[in-house]
Amino acid sequence: MTYLVTGATGAVGRHVVTSLLERGAHVRALTRSASHARFAREVEVVEGDLTRLDTIVPALEGVAGVHLIDTADSDYTPLRNGPELVKLLAGRKVTLLSSWGEGTLEPALRASDLDWTYVQPTEFMSNALAWAPSVRLSNRIEEPFAATKTVMVHEADIGAVIAHVLTSDGHTGKTYGLTGGERLDIPTKVRILGEAIGREIEFVELSIEQMRVKYAAQGVPEEMIDFQIRVFGDVDPDAYQPSSTVADLLGRTPLTFAQWAAEHAEAFRPEYSPAR
Repeated sequence: MTYLVTGATGAVGRHVVTSLLERGAHVRALTRSASHARFAREVEVVEGDLTRLDTIVPALEGVAGVHLIDTADSDYTPLRNGPELVKLLAGRKVTLLSSWGEGTLEPALRASDLDWTYVQPTEFMSNALAWAPSVRLSNRIEEPFAATKTVMVHEADIGAVIAHVLTSDGHTGKTYGLTGGERLDIPTKVRILGEAIGREIEFVELSIEQMRVKYAAQGVPEEMIDFQIRVFGDVDPDAYQPSSTVADLLGRTPLTFAQWAAEHAEAFRPEYSPAR
């Protein structure tokens, strides 16, 4: 069977593609620029844009299932054409990588008769890549909320769950909240990264005021800064707990942050060139 993966070049989408291939599926990867896509030879790469439905119609030809994302571009703007997009998906199984805010796709899917499933991860392990430039330059990570323990999930686990849902039965109308298996605070994450790259990384805890200045200088919108404070600051330190969903669906324990750090250690080393 053929499956269409949107957001195929993203942190999760690449793992959806890989996991579907491992299950023997034919994969059609949707990207805005096919010339910049790097996939295995057996992946069919097609150009398209979820905001332009005329480009989606041919990509759906012969497709049994579709993996969707609910944002329109790299700044995470929610899709505005959810109802129109859902109409094109008739007769196909659908997974949606859903953010914690609801756009137009979620209610449109709920109101449809499609075989749909929401996949709703917590914090991605790949978010730690935001620390890489600072580690390369100054061997330092500066963040607020040092005591808050979160349950980061590896993108490969998300991709594997999505592939499992698309290629098996029993998931219709369900929302799967995905977490990793470990509760880690930031100092522990910093220590694990240091072990992966072979040197100790300095951690400096910021106040909320310092956080606002730092993030604003990086161009982070004020509403996103406020969201970060609500999610990671205005919570009980023990608010976030692991779920068993990844293990229940995949039959194995979730991948660890130490595994992720080992896989991405090069990005934190001074000699790393992002252009490579």
